[in-house]
Amino acid sequence: MSLQVEKLEKNMAKLTVEVPAAQFEEAMTTAFKKNKNKFNLPGFRKGKAPQAMIEKMYGPGVFYEDAANVVIDSTYAGAMEESGLDIVSRPEIDVVQIEKGKEFIYTATVAVKPEVTLGEYKGLEVEKAAAEVTDEDLEKELKKVQEQNSRLITVEDRPVADGDQVVIDFEGFVDGVPFDGGKSDDYPLTIGSHSFIDTFEEQLIGKNIGEECEVNVTFPTEYHAENLAGKPALFKVTVKEIKFKELPELNDEFAGEVSEFETLDEYKADVKAKLLEAKQKQAATENENRVVEKAVANATMEIPDPMIEGQVNNMIEDYARRMQSQGLSLEQYMQYTGMTIDKLQEQMRPQALRRIQTRLVLEAIVKAENIQVDDEAVDKEIAAMAEAYKMETDQVKSYMGENGINQVKEDLAVQEAVDMIVAEAKLV
Repeated sequence: MSLQVEKLEKNMAKLTVEVPAAQFEEAMTTAFKKNKNKFNLPGFRKGKAPQAMIEKMYGPGVFYEDAANVVIDSTYAGAMEESGLDIVSRPEIDVVQIEKGKEFIYTATVAVKPEVTLGEYKGLEVEKAAAEVTDEDLEKELKKVQEQNSRLITVEDRPVADGDQVVIDFEGFVDGVPFDGGKSDDYPLTIGSHSFIDTFEEQLIGKNIGEECEVNVTFPTEYHAENLAGKPALFKVTVKEIKFKELPELNDEFAGEVSEFETLDEYKADVKAKLLEAKQKQAATENENRVVEKAVANATMEIPDPMIEGQVNNMIEDYARRMQSQGLSLEQYMQYTGMTIDKLQEQMRPQALRRIQTRLVLEAIVKAENIQVDDEAVDKEIAAMAEAYKMETDQVKSYMGENGINQVKEDLAVQEAVDMIVAEAKLV
């Protein structure tokens, strides 16, 4: 195998790989053995026709595609290593020459890790994130605890009011015709939750138990069901049950029931202290983000498009895994929301670019500051991972392999770079 490397614009490169004719001939034989049972030639039992006879009947190109895949799979990794490039994308393969008895030649166009020119990253001045608890924050937290300790009271002597939890039967019609998914019995609905389309919930206010009413709405123009999108609909609704949420009174008794404190004032002080601690953690994270963002803004680099596309695809795969853990597939999500894969990629592209730029800048700072992470720190981090996964440390290491362990080492070095520039930043 011979290799030529051509550097292109915007941190792209083209590898031209030339494979000897004999190696391509071996790949043709491999392709023949893989596919011979698919051919049925007169005078031969199925799968017994010689390679030469099949190529004579169908042309030598009958095995080219599989043979090309065999050669590329067996040579690309070596070409990538021999190139000496830090390749950060999947290759775009083009076959240049494929012919029986001749060298097989292909090109692989790849993105190369960009060089980063660091700007100012020490002593950066950024606006300090606030970490204070307002009366409104405290009131909101106490209201949340009240909600958690509330009880539902059945109502029989008044109509539906905003905030009520109702049970309804409904059936929807478009142009006077019932539509699929438009009918339900004993459906629970909180008035004011806006979980139904348009003004559906508001039109139930003032209706009594047992009363059948008509609710007129219009489906959104981007509704997931195309046959309903943008169309007016009429729902026949019957209110079957009304309940309202009764909140406990904020007093010493309440404090004693929801905490270890005897008085409301003590409980409020504790809630406020915990809110402040959480706010301080949030502020520390925000300060860190602001410092890193400024260091990234001060640096210059040119990110190749395939690198961004690869990051976007990784983010979508991660997103799909998280949704799958909640019992929803990516296809179902897109169907329900009207989202498309192209729209999702477009939405994620700016975030993908920021992630790449941030990582590259921090790696450049690691190199500039000669930050080293010793094996003890790596072992400590892997031990923490093992504890989190309830596994033995050696077992975690075996799953991670050498590449995974090296990744942990790189991540720790990057975090040290973050800690350093944050420690030296001026928060004003």
